[in-house]
Amino acid sequence: MENDMELLKRLENWGCDIEGAMDRFLGDEELYIECLHTACEEPSFEKLGENLAAGNVKEAFEAAHCLKGVLANLGLEPMLAITVQLVEPLRAGKSENLFPYYKELLAARETFRTMLKEAE
Repeated sequence: MENDMELLKRLENWGCDIEGAMDRFLGDEELYIECLHTACEEPSFEKLGENLAAGNVKEAFEAAHCLKGVLANLGLEPMLAITVQLVEPLRAGKSENLFPYYKELLAARETFRTMLKEAE
């Protein structure tokens, strides 16, 4: 429980909207923490990269859009902001020059993953 509170504080300091997320989770901190761990391993991270590399705009958009929803619901603003930079061009059918954003997203996920591991 103490580690969970510490994690939430660290996420908040990172720029996450913990208060908004707690509203969406009806104050269920345990469920929220569980969903954070699930989100970190969301398969759409890899699907996005694979489809960007293959130039498959439609599937890349679907993966990015899925991530956008997950990250928004969890209030993971630092990763959400990067994901939006991917979603909008993909929505318009453009995939050029998006790999740097994807790499930035993966780096942010590693920061997030480290926070989760340190709170265990």
